[in-house]
Amino acid sequence: MSATGPGLVDIAREFLAAHDLSRRLFARHREGALRFEELEEFVGDDEGSVLFRLKERCHASFRAGAEHSLPMHREALFDLAVGSLFHEAMKFRENFYQREVYGPRVEALRSEAGAEEAALFDEFARIQEGVSARLEEGLAETEALLARSVDPLKSLLTAHREDPLVARFLVENAAAIESAFGQSIGDVLADIYGNAASGYLRAGYSLLRSGYYPEAVRALQLAAEQGAAAQETSRLVAYAHGMQAYLARDYAESVARLSDWADAADGEASDLSGLAHDAVVSIRQLAEGEDRERIVRAAGNLLSRIGGA
Repeated sequence: MSATGPGLVDIAREFLAAHDLSRRLFARHREGALRFEELEEFVGDDEGSVLFRLKERCHASFRAGAEHSLPMHREALFDLAVGSLFHEAMKFRENFYQREVYGPRVEALRSEAGAEEAALFDEFARIQEGVSARLEEGLAETEALLARSVDPLKSLLTAHREDPLVARFLVENAAAIESAFGQSIGDVLADIYGNAASGYLRAGYSLLRSGYYPEAVRALQLAAEQGAAAQETSRLVAYAHGMQAYLARDYAESVARLSDWADAADGEASDLSGLAHDAVVSIRQLAEGEDRERIVRAAGNLLSRIGGA
């Protein structure tokens, strides 16, 4: 079974959160400032930890039905990487507990120990001697697995690049993507979509369909800067401005911008037309003031072009 749509995006989002949190926590560890309680957000046995959530979402998406058919190679590889990452991080967590919590308690009790307990405390000492080395090994393995999991994740995102949610996720999380992938967002989009313009354009269209109009304008402007056809981006920007004006109750501006969009579309069928149609119908009912007659007339003309006067 392969995660698609929101499922894959949720997995990628948890991975980015794990990458960011690990970077901050491990920096605190190297500074000698990390506390055990902080690790519980990173790795643990319940939904309170980001690596637990990531592991469980991968298992649910990539292992469901595996008894009937082998999972796809890229899904199986990423699932294996995440499972290994979780277990290495858990080992780091347990060794950190041994050193920072358990060790001081042992030392506090040693002063009260009798001769008959000496052998037990010697065993405690031997355990503690190896903790620091194991702790650093676990840290190195966890960081290495995080870094090496990026390519399988990128492969998954590439396999589902036709899903508009993927492009939108990448653009909306550009800074986190750049940090985890070690590339500019433009280069990541180019790797996945062939060129950055296509990625930004897909993200802009997805944002339009979801009603995030200012965000869509920004993505479309970036698409234009990266070489997307000006006619297409300007048409979609006009739609975004028209719908945003409708939400702001600037009905004259809304009809004007949606008319620009309809003129540029030149009768082209679009899944955006339904939302535009509903908005213009509402404008004819809601328009007020001295410009009402003109706005209603312009709205009627617009409806005849986008269907359903």
